[in-house]
Amino acid sequence: MNNVRLDVNAVDYAIVLTYFAVVLGVGFAAKRYIKSSLDYFLSGRSLPAWITGLAFISANLGATEVLGMAANGAQYGVATVNYYWIGAIPAMVFLGLVMMPFYYGSKVRSVPEYLLLRFNPASHKFNSWTFALATILIAGVNLYALALVLKFLLGWPILLGIVVAAVIVATYITLGGLSSAIYNEVLQFFVILAALIPIAIVGLHDVGGWNGLQDKIKQSDLGEAGLHALQGTQVGDVTNPIGVSWIGIVFGLGFVLAFGYWTTNFAEVQRALSAKDLNAAQRTPLIGAIPKLFLPFVMILPGMIALVVIPKLGTTDDLQFNNSIPLLMNKYLPNGMLGIALTGLMASFMAGVAANVSAFNTVVTTDLVEPYFKPGMPDEWYVRFGRYATVGGITISIGTALIASSYDNLMNYLQALFSIFNAPLFATFIIGMFWKRMTPAAGLWGLIAGTFAAAATFVLYKAKVIHFGSDLAESMVGASLAFVVDAVVSVLVTLRTEPKPISELQGLVYGMANTDDSVATSHTPAILGGLVLVGALLLTIVFW
Repeated sequence: MNNVRLDVNAVDYAIVLTYFAVVLGVGFAAKRYIKSSLDYFLSGRSLPAWITGLAFISANLGATEVLGMAANGAQYGVATVNYYWIGAIPAMVFLGLVMMPFYYGSKVRSVPEYLLLRFNPASHKFNSWTFALATILIAGVNLYALALVLKFLLGWPILLGIVVAAVIVATYITLGGLSSAIYNEVLQFFVILAALIPIAIVGLHDVGGWNGLQDKIKQSDLGEAGLHALQGTQVGDVTNPIGVSWIGIVFGLGFVLAFGYWTTNFAEVQRALSAKDLNAAQRTPLIGAIPKLFLPFVMILPGMIALVVIPKLGTTDDLQFNNSIPLLMNKYLPNGMLGIALTGLMASFMAGVAANVSAFNTVVTTDLVEPYFKPGMPDEWYVRFGRYATVGGITISIGTALIASSYDNLMNYLQALFSIFNAPLFATFIIGMFWKRMTPAAGLWGLIAGTFAAAATFVLYKAKVIHFGSDLAESMVGASLAFVVDAVVSVLVTLRTEPKPISELQGLVYGMANTDDSVATSHTPAILGGLVLVGALLLTIVFW
């Protein structure tokens, strides 16, 4: 990749090094306020909504968004917006308005801990182990993406870049815990936007504005289909570039994958759990949903621009779809601005790693070690172990980063992981929250069956035993199958086993949620959620 190495100078290096110094400084500053395990793992449940809201969306702005969505923009065109306006915002609103009262009201420290209270230790253990595995795999994606950028920047081998990135993130999370991650994520949110907005503006101007881009997309391999979100998704006559019908987009993506990710992924929910009260916890994902309305214009648009200005994009290792953003940076940005853009890329990848590693250390410590391996230890012992878990998780992520390196579009890999780990978990959660009859045994066996169904679909697809229109289509079908299998098994097992007594379900089932009386009557979350949904609907219609 040396032939496309970025043309950086001392100014660019100075900007990048300054950013790293600030990030590490935040870690040292946050360390002073760690007095208990609640401080380390959940920031003492003391943060205001605007902080947790920006951290919530920034935690998602890792390789999944920046490299992955730009890659999807180049590979699938406008249809990628479905991952925002259908595949994110409705689920984020549902999390804020419906599920946060259960999470925050029951005072659980993690998403798996909810399963312990609602079902039993068996389902709790299964989800804790699978979630720990998922976070390490996803952290590896972000480490690889950052190493890819360092290869452009310095010509470093991928493995060296992975190790350097891992050391930086491990340092500030180990020092300051979740607070360090969250405050850095707020900073990273603005740095990421400062990096991507100039690329989108300059690139769009270069291709002759939106009209010019449309003309060039029509002449590309995507053709006219690359300019529409939902056209060409009729059942039996799919011409949309993603290769899936509207049923797959609405049910597989918009319902199963999206709700599975946004409502049960502790790497996101953890930010809301650190809020100072229920009102702030509910507003956290809703505040995060506001920028989600507009992010396609700085995430997907550059990928579409790259498709028409970078010859042979997606054909070689140097010209992978994953490289769309770095290639545009090298083409359009002058020195100084190039340093800011590189800093923004690095910030996004570190935010993704930090979100998953902070969730990993919390789940390993509070959901596995504390209840099952080392119960009854002093509180400071768990804080110390959490720091060890951070280092251990980062170390394992170095290995999983090498798995991610085998994909030329990181979003395809991420969506496959979500279909296996998040989709069945969402089925268990949604049934368990709304059906008090669901039994502890059903919670376990539904999860196992759904996870196996999605994993088997993925393996058979990779072995070319079964075929789909694209990798993304496989993840949508796999997620849908996981949800259905989990639901069917949960119902069948429930009908044959004993439920928990009603007295043990307070705060865990719909209609029995614990709430803070001082904020239970606030209409602010509902109004905010309604406005965001209307915005998503209008944008979907515009780009139909």
